[in-house]
Amino acid sequence: MPPAAVSSCLGTDGDGWTGFSAHWEELSPDVYAAGRGTRRLRRYGQFAVAPATGEVKPLPHIPFVQPYDTNPLYVQMDRHFDPLTETFAADPLLLGLLGFLGQVASALDGAAEWNAKVHPFRVIASADGQGEPTPEGRHRDGVTLVSSLMIGRRNAVGGESSVYDLDERPLMATTLDEPGTLLLGDDRRTLHAVSPIRPLDPAGPAYRDVLVVTLTAPEPAPQAPTTAAA
Repeated sequence: MPPAAVSSCLGTDGDGWTGFSAHWEELSPDVYAAGRGTRRLRRYGQFAVAPATGEVKPLPHIPFVQPYDTNPLYVQMDRHFDPLTETFAADPLLLGLLGFLGQVASALDGAAEWNAKVHPFRVIASADGQGEPTPEGRHRDGVTLVSSLMIGRRNAVGGESSVYDLDERPLMATTLDEPGTLLLGDDRRTLHAVSPIRPLDPAGPAYRDVLVVTLTAPEPAPQAPTTAAA
């Protein structure tokens, strides 16, 4: 979706995206990515989204775990990230985006409620090292809807987003370069990856700021066993 369409859906404009981007100055180092040579900053939070009412509620902060058959680098690993700041978690633009994505997800599956996982990322590259937005390569996230929202790029080239079918045939490739550009995908039917970034001017670092939000239906609560009548 181009920025004008996204801004119209969320009731914001260029100034709104500029204000929202300030949250990316408060991200924390990703020690798991650093262990594989990628300089990345991030935080993490999750919300319950009810598409019928538009209600968006924060959920308790817990470690982030991806399903065993998705990200090959972090199989069933508990990864501990700093939570979203209070101002980020309460930002009206974020809450509006989550409500909008709940409506999109409901076009794919009729869940009454969605679990939204929110990942603000900043990838940093220098002249002597590329930044890897997806060091795991082509992958799924094990969810229903996956989205990537461009927040900003500085002094960066590269960072092309590619989408493939499950047989790894290419479906599309695009470079998110304007704040408010939104890429949406049915994660059950596609793989995705982003190419490395590097500095346009090698004298300074390159930055790529995005917000990745995934939506999946919560697992049903286990039912207590019933006892047959005598």
